Amino acid sequence: MELAAESLRARKKRATRDALRRSAVGLVASRGLAAVSVEDIAAGADVSARTFFNYFPTKEDAVSGWDPASVAEMIDRLRQRPASEAAPAALRAMLLEVMSRYDSDHRDLLERMRVTRSDPHLVAHHVSRWAEAERQLVAALAERRGTDAAHDHYASLVVAATLAAGRVALMSWCDTEGKVPLAQELAAHLDVLGAGLAEPERTMP
Repeated sequence: MELAAESLRARKKRATRDALRRSAVGLVASRGLAAVSVEDIAAGADVSARTFFNYFPTKEDAVSGWDPASVAEMIDRLRQRPASEAAPAALRAMLLEVMSRYDSDHRDLLERMRVTRSDPHLVAHHVSRWAEAERQLVAALAERRGTDAAHDHYASLVVAATLAAGRVALMSWCDTEGKVPLAQELAAHLDVLGAGLAEPERTMP
């Protein structure tokens, strides 16, 4: 299900966000997080520090956080899934649609994840941002189900399980340096979840 075509303004904003991310990742990779400032990152992208804060609240977000637009897209795509579709299937389809974009050019994401995983502070920040995305998706799923997110334990559980599978798939994909398409890796992990976490048969080495 396709969303509306991206406007010129949106493409320009995405280009600036991508430039800031590349600057942040490159600088942190070479200097370490503590030795890099917001001003350094902005200068590397040829924008002002004020412009930086239009895109990211912290330097950590520029390296390891979700793009706000990506979380918004996840929510939009979830809302557009057929009303008759079960929640796990709707979440699966949404996550595969969003993650499949990285299969055309995954080098930037691999480098972001390499830098993130090399710094405990960035790892913690990465996990916190997944938790925030989870909170927003629970609210969207509860809205879809016509329930109160604060008391819809099913919505909380199915979103948490789906995103946990997504995180594990992302780490596995990074470990193979993206040799398998991310969407394929994600689908394999979601299949295990969909099968009720049944233990797969072990293959002899």
